[in-house]
Amino acid sequence: MKHVKKIAVALVLFVAATSFVNAQSKVAHIDVTQLLSAMPEMKTAEAELKKLSETYNADIESSMTELRNKYTQYENEAASKSKEENEKRAIELQGVQKNIGEAQQAAQRELQQKQQELFAPISDKAKAAIEKVAGEQGFDYVIDSQAGGGLIVAQGKDLLADVKKELGI
Repeated sequence: MKHVKKIAVALVLFVAATSFVNAQSKVAHIDVTQLLSAMPEMKTAEAELKKLSETYNADIESSMTELRNKYTQYENEAASKSKEENEKRAIELQGVQKNIGEAQQAAQRELQQKQQELFAPISDKAKAAIEKVAGEQGFDYVIDSQAGGGLIVAQGKDLLADVKKELGI
């Protein structure tokens, strides 16, 4: 029974491969990651994101420093304060810590949203250029050849140089 399944799978693969060869589709490849990293717009977007991230990190670090200072102060004064006052201060510190955590999450969401906002038009521009070059050169399929992308043999036409030329980079 196992041999029959293996033969059936092999037959299906053979028929599919034969059909693909008979169709004589033209296939090209391009490393989209390499293309995007070469685009000046991407460098500008990455710099903007880095600046925004550094701003958020500085704000959060400032809040963390303030929390640590307040914690140290409250810890040093704990012996001279009443139990109720110390409990009130502990609740205050927990609230500040919670606010910092929420600020970190909000910053992360805003960074992701900004990244999507900045990168989407760049990605669309690259895709349009790839489609234009592939169409002009008569390719039916363009496969992303980035490392780890699943492309094992890249003997077809590499469109990277042509697409860079189309984009003026």
